[in-house]
Amino acid sequence: MASTIEINNKVLIDLNKLTDAEKIEMKKLGILSDDNNISESVYPSIHAERPPIEKHVVHAPHVINEAYNYQKPSSFSRALRLDLGDYKVVLVSGTASVNEEGQPEHLGDFKAQLWRTYRNLTNILASEGMTWHDVVRTTNYLRDIERDYGEFNKIRTTFYEWLKLDPLPAATGIQARLCWETLLVEIELYAISKVK
Repeated sequence: MASTIEINNKVLIDLNKLTDAEKIEMKKLGILSDDNNISESVYPSIHAERPPIEKHVVHAPHVINEAYNYQKPSSFSRALRLDLGDYKVVLVSGTASVNEEGQPEHLGDFKAQLWRTYRNLTNILASEGMTWHDVVRTTNYLRDIERDYGEFNKIRTTFYEWLKLDPLPAATGIQARLCWETLLVEIELYAISKVK
């Protein structure tokens, strides 16, 4: 039996180094058997009987790469589209000032990072035939909300005014440590539109 869990030849978890608490939780999830070996997932058979909602990965590779293509891969999709009858919903993961090669842009320049983030999000929406007029909610993560919120709000207001958004999307602002020390702002969003 394998003693590691690997993806693309990269060791993610060494089963010999699990804590007792990790083993307990992984067994309760069904990942580990009682003899501490990897179990087969039961979910493919469950979903053969009841398919999950259809999901489609959304890409905008000309401006931002996929998280799983980072030098240190992350396990999430940049965005997903859900088809719900006459409507489609696009869920965009936290997106920042990252370029098409997976590198951060505009180190130390909060305002330029925010504009690049808006460019990335605009292009992700456009790849699904959507615009900011379809956005219903944003969650805005700032590394230092006390220092940067004033500039954030000026730029956001300018951008939304330029777009002539009315009503404005619902929003939340949160101070958070972002996944890379170089990132100063990250935005996730939800958009909904009718299918033509």
